[in-house]
Amino acid sequence: MYKRMKRLLITGAFLAVAGVSIFAVKTRDNFFEISKNLEIFATLYRELNMFYVDETNPGDLMKTGIDAMLESLDPYTNYITESDIEDFRFMTTGQYGGIGSLIRSVDDGIYISEPYESFPAQKSGLKAGDRILKIDGKSVEGKNQEEISALLKGQSGTDLTITVKRFDETLEFAVTREEIKIPDVPYYGMIDEGTGYIRLTSFTRTASKEVKAAFKELKEDHGMEQLVFDLRGNGGGLLMEAVNIVNIFVPKGQEVVRTKGKVSQWERGHKTQNEPVDTEIPLVVLVDEGSASASEIVAGNMQDLDRGVVIGARTFGKGLVQETRPLQYNSRLKLTVAKYYIPSGRCIQKLDYSHRDFDGKVEEVPDSLLKVFTTKGGRQVIDGRGIDPDIVIEDRDYPEVLASLMYENLFFLYATLYAAEHDALPPAADFRMSDEEYAAFTTYLQGKDYQYTTDTEQELDALISAAKREKYYHLAEEEFNILEDKLKQKKNKDLQLFRDDIQKVLENEIVSRYFFQRGRIEATLSSDAAVLEAKNVLSDTGRYRKILEPA
Repeated sequence: MYKRMKRLLITGAFLAVAGVSIFAVKTRDNFFEISKNLEIFATLYRELNMFYVDETNPGDLMKTGIDAMLESLDPYTNYITESDIEDFRFMTTGQYGGIGSLIRSVDDGIYISEPYESFPAQKSGLKAGDRILKIDGKSVEGKNQEEISALLKGQSGTDLTITVKRFDETLEFAVTREEIKIPDVPYYGMIDEGTGYIRLTSFTRTASKEVKAAFKELKEDHGMEQLVFDLRGNGGGLLMEAVNIVNIFVPKGQEVVRTKGKVSQWERGHKTQNEPVDTEIPLVVLVDEGSASASEIVAGNMQDLDRGVVIGARTFGKGLVQETRPLQYNSRLKLTVAKYYIPSGRCIQKLDYSHRDFDGKVEEVPDSLLKVFTTKGGRQVIDGRGIDPDIVIEDRDYPEVLASLMYENLFFLYATLYAAEHDALPPAADFRMSDEEYAAFTTYLQGKDYQYTTDTEQELDALISAAKREKYYHLAEEEFNILEDKLKQKKNKDLQLFRDDIQKVLENEIVSRYFFQRGRIEATLSSDAAVLEAKNVLSDTGRYRKILEPA
């Protein structure tokens, strides 16, 4: 067995070297290094499995070794086992076989957290807040969220029964799995008489088609005269979908992105291939720290071509391109093959994975190496830092009490109670809790455990520790105790002091029980700082044009 494995590894090395030599990227010295190190690895692997004091799992050992090797490169180069292929397929297509619902862990149970609208879970009668007890008659006790998710997924058309606990009642639902396709555009609509809004959350194979369809409907059926295009939290996806989306707004033949890699086949430019839908409509693109990769290609093109105003926070800074390569036994390797460059010529990659410090930590590209580029109209932009928005929306500091209520799932649990007591809700954009309803929520929280430490308390704890260390604590012990008591009393008032923030999150959770993901988005638009700023810019033609002109 080991001799066969060794022969396979060495043969693989010869084939690998032969392959790379075609592309003229490896020398004869590298051939020897690869062959030598594969032999060392094969013998080490054999010795471990034969003589290590405890039993080892060869598959787990190999997976650990592969993962550690790839981890030394960048976080986007990954080994995908056969068992993980479905997850990989979902990432690229947005499709999987299952019931169409999010699940979450709450205390010691796994709950349905948000059924997708018009998919099997919702159609069968399952609701957010249902605790899963059994799947096909088998208890799920002791299983984690990942294990239960795997049980719920399966071939489209197959049946399963799900037993849940809804308050004090045990219910059983028959569900037929379907091919679930998560929309790339979960919401679009008009946010005022002439302003359209499109939210894009991923770049799977249908992204450009969905964006184009939403755009045409808003323009042709609703009289859209200007657009807010929201890419916040969108971590990217397929490069060509980014090119196709840019093509909606810019003419045919425009180079959108150029890739450059070690292998010559990745030295190429990607141009728009089709006639655009609209090259004139005023456009604002919303971005944040979660906007990455394909999102940055789209936002970066709108900025580099002076096609639209970018609003929000600096983007993630991922200027790397990945490709998947087939391996043996239905596994795959996703690896970084190139960097991409947008029309101004800049690469927005922020972290330099090829150079690490003494401790192996990855650093940002140093300021001294950043370069200045210009947009089509002559505005200055820089590389190596993601996309800097034209208008920055400052991050808000949210109260500790809000984070604690979310962490303890108290919004989720209370929304379940609320939905059980209210058959209907006003439209998502109009729903507001009354004073009495908010008071009912604060009453519900009495006796609930949602501990948190404010910044003031942390500073006081540090001061007390310093005072004890320096032998001064006894001089002000009474004052310290008084201050601690006052801060504890203040925490009891936080539910009122931070009511606006808390109520918005709770309302959003409640809205999702009636209007699902589209309701969540619609409910936030009227108070969203970035959306409001986008509307202001679009309503002021002079300001809009001035932003897009060089200083």
